[in-house]
Amino acid sequence: MNQLQKYTWLIDTIRRAGKISHRELSERLERCKDLSDCKPLHRATFNRWKDAIFEQFGIIISCQKSGGYLYYIENPEDIDEDRLRKWMLDTMAAGNLINEHMSLKDRIMVDEIPSGRDHLTTILQAMKDNRVVRITYHPFNRQRRYTFSIEPYCVRLFDNRWYVLAHNERDEIKIYGLDRLEDVELTDNTFSLPKNFSAEEFFSTRYGVVIGGYDVKPERIVVRADRNHKHYLATLPLHHSQRLVEDCGEYADYELYLSPTYDFVMKLLHSGAMLEVIYPPSLRLTMKGWISDMYELYKND
Repeated sequence: MNQLQKYTWLIDTIRRAGKISHRELSERLERCKDLSDCKPLHRATFNRWKDAIFEQFGIIISCQKSGGYLYYIENPEDIDEDRLRKWMLDTMAAGNLINEHMSLKDRIMVDEIPSGRDHLTTILQAMKDNRVVRITYHPFNRQRRYTFSIEPYCVRLFDNRWYVLAHNERDEIKIYGLDRLEDVELTDNTFSLPKNFSAEEFFSTRYGVVIGGYDVKPERIVVRADRNHKHYLATLPLHHSQRLVEDCGEYADYELYLSPTYDFVMKLLHSGAMLEVIYPPSLRLTMKGWISDMYELYKND
């Protein structure tokens, strides 16, 4: 196991425990054979890990001396409020947990993210150095491949695919799926990221990665989930803007604020009759059109 996995284990163990003694940490580590080789967590090693965690993640592990010298995360809000850091730590913690139970590998199912392997490293390096990238892109709906330069602004993981948002040669801000990139080459040319660019703000009123059609303005949307589906929306919101309007038992109404683009409509259709658009009327009409088209496919069966 590399050091990063060990640091992640320590952070996750303390987070889940709330407060924990060094002795209990050592005993838990010994039970993780791949991490410890069945050896205890010596005090000096623990202190080194604690210092490294602060330097790499900004996470403070403090000690409560009263009550038996218990260790805890002093600034948990820095984890919970930083979505990328929380996602990264949760992902690595899940990886550690699965690695401890590799004997169950035939009973643990995961989805593959094929686009993350090939070009993500190069794109991230270009973003770090503000370097222009030369890509060969093959859209799904085209026969031709296109080679051109982009200035990568940010990347986004959505629906098990990685995407890069970039400024292209035609002075457009567009998004490109990494699984449609056939070649990626770093160039010696550099670019300046716009000072007012914020990835979080850019996507704040978008559901997924469909950014074309700027005429699709964000608006208030109300959806009604039936008695079974409302629990799914409560535990996994459609969008960060989602809030509960009313729970009537048989159904619950949720309000969102975003642009009702194609990918959001597809998500609503995915829930079938368990989810109904209440407002706005224009989105209800769009849903009706899609449902009518689907009915035409099956009406003769």
